Amino acid sequence: MPDFIAALTGMVYNALNAIFNPILAIDPNPTNPALTVLIIAFIVSLITTIANKYLVDQDEMNEIQAKSKKLTSELREAQKKGDGKKIAELQAQQAEMMQEQTAMMSNQFKPMFVTFVPIILIFFWMRASAISNLVIILPPSVYWLTLTPVWHFIGSFMYGGQATIPYGIGWLLWYMICTFGMSQILRKFLGFKQGF
Repeated sequence: MPDFIAALTGMVYNALNAIFNPILAIDPNPTNPALTVLIIAFIVSLITTIANKYLVDQDEMNEIQAKSKKLTSELREAQKKGDGKKIAELQAQQAEMMQEQTAMMSNQFKPMFVTFVPIILIFFWMRASAISNLVIILPPSVYWLTLTPVWHFIGSFMYGGQATIPYGIGWLLWYMICTFGMSQILRKFLGFKQGF
């Protein structure tokens, strides 16, 4: 069985090498491939955004969220007025709304089931490739805005050591910044009403 797993893992890495090594090769700085991570972030964001677009009913989700917001507002207003009858009626509606929200939340997990394995494989490939040596020097304002010192502090507990390059971040935080930005752009482009 371990030989089979090793062979399967080798096949997967070879396939990912075939896909991503050409991107790495055209990176202007292959020893510090910031552009490659940006392209991979775009690919992953595109996959997850399309999965969300077609596997989750966005209109139903927006409708449930709007109803929930309205119900909460009405309940708050009834509580201010001390209208016990209205409060009881709205609380009964709120219980029904909770069931709808639970169904909606389980619906939102569908894209994750489709995208989880490919994304994990891409992460492992990035960690095993030249990308793992990436260091990006952020402008000080961006460094503080992205709470990078907090991530460095957490990382020092989890992995030991300290960040040694001032305003520097590694491939994972750079990937997260790129993915967040790309996701926002793609969601807007594909007509999502809600943000990230």
